[in-house]
Amino acid sequence: MPHHSRLSTFVLDCEVDDLAPHVEFWSRALGKRVESADEDGDGRYARLHTEVDEPILLLQKVPHASRIHLDIEADDVEAEAERLVALGARKIEKVHTWWVMEAPSGHRFCVVRQQRKPFGPYLNRWE
Repeated sequence: MPHHSRLSTFVLDCEVDDLAPHVEFWSRALGKRVESADEDGDGRYARLHTEVDEPILLLQKVPHASRIHLDIEADDVEAEAERLVALGARKIEKVHTWWVMEAPSGHRFCVVRQQRKPFGPYLNRWE
């Protein structure tokens, strides 16, 4: 069955106790206003404002070393994860509704459900 996917989000993983000063830094560094300083009400996620044709910029409080990873959004998360496995990626862990994946290069990334509706530009269709 065909499905769609596209680059969705750049996630700044931050190994910190308090995400707030880091949200402020990245907001000022990138010239993007803070859209949500506490996206889920638990102090773990913050979002910077981006236009509909730009990737989402999300900061995430994590227990591992700080790094950046990307999210690929799909209208069929399972089909997209399997497509990427066929290309050489590995499934690492299923978390809620998304997959943490690892590219053959060792880079971690996530396959997540559709983040913006409509999907918008730069959409890939996979058969």
